[in-house]
Amino acid sequence: MYQSYVSQLVMELELRGYSPRTISSYSKYLQRFLSHTNKSVSEINEDDLRYFLHALVSSKVSTSYVNSVYSATQLFFTHVLKRPLDIQNVPRVKNSKKLPPVLSPSEVAAILDATTNVKHKAILMTAYSAGLRVSEVVNLKVSDIDSSNMQIHVRSGKGDKDRYTLLSHKTLLYLRHYFKVYRPTDWLFPSYPDQSMHLSSRTAQVTFKESTLKAGILKSVTIHTLRHSFATYLLIQGTDLFTIKTLLGHKNIQTTMVYLHLTPSKVLSVSSPFDLEVADFE
Repeated sequence: MYQSYVSQLVMELELRGYSPRTISSYSKYLQRFLSHTNKSVSEINEDDLRYFLHALVSSKVSTSYVNSVYSATQLFFTHVLKRPLDIQNVPRVKNSKKLPPVLSPSEVAAILDATTNVKHKAILMTAYSAGLRVSEVVNLKVSDIDSSNMQIHVRSGKGDKDRYTLLSHKTLLYLRHYFKVYRPTDWLFPSYPDQSMHLSSRTAQVTFKESTLKAGILKSVTIHTLRHSFATYLLIQGTDLFTIKTLLGHKNIQTTMVYLHLTPSKVLSVSSPFDLEVADFE
């Protein structure tokens, strides 16, 4: 019933250069919203969006999910139908202020030790040592590993942006071992049995979960926690925020600054400028 409208949104997003992942998500959000209203598109109004967003909030989905539905719907009515909804009275959900969990270097080592499959261990090691998103690590190609410059080329990361990040010496040695065993030719981590496809993000996530259980890690963590742990460790070691922002591929420095809250000892270790004064106040 609504497929033609979803197709129009897909075309608009492609013309605007949105990433395939965002296009897929936005099209699903729009389909879900339109189906929920069960009305002709010409009859949909801002109240329909308000009620739908409230239903999502009540179902306890994530804040980012709700706000992405908001953005997809707004873009559809504004740029596809040329009929912007009056959504001034339809607020966005406030972003959660909860801090993400992190793993210590010893906990990461325990997870890697618990990962016996060579390919799976290579994936987790690469994700952690380079601070990669799961979608980025599974999309790596053999040619993206630049051993001469000790860097990894991340192609079409979040926001469809390329960047370079660190290639750890230990990771390079293990990738060479992995290469001898699996002999990848195009995708660094190809799927099995169809090696023309890369490994799915879901497989990498399941692998991480299984390894954390084997390692006895009781924290509520996901493979994305490896990325948080990478950034937190760099900050503790004295790496400046701008460098961390660049390595992670963050668009806004505010996103990177969350790691300041994860390293209170680093923040509180600085001296007050008052203690640096040479004047004697006694």
